[in-house]
Amino acid sequence: MTDRKSETIERTEMIAAEPTESLAAMLDIEMPCAADDPVPPLWHWAYLLERGPQRELGPDGHPVTGIPAPPGPDRRRMFGGGRVTTFGHLVIGEPATKVTSVKSSLDKDGRTGPLTLVTVLQEIFQGGELVIREEQDIVYRAPGSGTLPPAPAAPAPPSGPTLELAVDERTLFRFSALTYNAHRIHYDLGWTAQEGYDGLLIHGPLLALMMGEHMRREGIDLRGKTFGYRFISPMTKPQTFTVVPGPEGLIHGAAARSAAGAVCAVSTLAEL
Repeated sequence: MTDRKSETIERTEMIAAEPTESLAAMLDIEMPCAADDPVPPLWHWAYLLERGPQRELGPDGHPVTGIPAPPGPDRRRMFGGGRVTTFGHLVIGEPATKVTSVKSSLDKDGRTGPLTLVTVLQEIFQGGELVIREEQDIVYRAPGSGTLPPAPAAPAPPSGPTLELAVDERTLFRFSALTYNAHRIHYDLGWTAQEGYDGLLIHGPLLALMMGEHMRREGIDLRGKTFGYRFISPMTKPQTFTVVPGPEGLIHGAAARSAAGAVCAVSTLAEL
């Protein structure tokens, strides 16, 4: 159930097993998902989703109302990054509430024209306790078909464990469905050029999720820490990408590299 207010959106729902089961299936791994099992870190992105009616979608597939609402017509939305502070795990079988608000909004001029930078605050509560606090940085850029800049040349990755994920159109379809994301750049090849991409865009949150997954699978606990992530350059077209440790080791961060070796996303992990 969603309670819409002038400055916040509050949504409460049961934390069910199915989103965790579905995301695990998409990643081809096994994950406990019975009552009282924890939802893995960052997997909250499959929960407490806004489900607005079809009439509220713009031509690009993004909602034209809600938080954040586009600052003007035809603005193109990009996910710049964010910060997730994990105080504890969400637990399957118990209700939780997410409160969403706009923390800040700033207009500025960028290389591609006018930009609006919006930081959205999301706080998730369960059992009367704050479990997850997240800030998401959203960028709205002016309309135009200019191609986004290519990824800069990257040095050789640091040594250490790596994690790979093969992504194709089926993966993009499933992840869009799991996160209720109708943005056409992830499934409509005919639309991608209008937003300056050379192919279907691999979701930024999927890159961030896999950086956190690499930490989790290597035994690094995200609880009591802030996971910061930033998207450097678009990753497009079906490919197998690789998550590698950051410069100071996986315990402090990671990077997602395309099949060509470009750094497309970076993350940090810091104690509270």
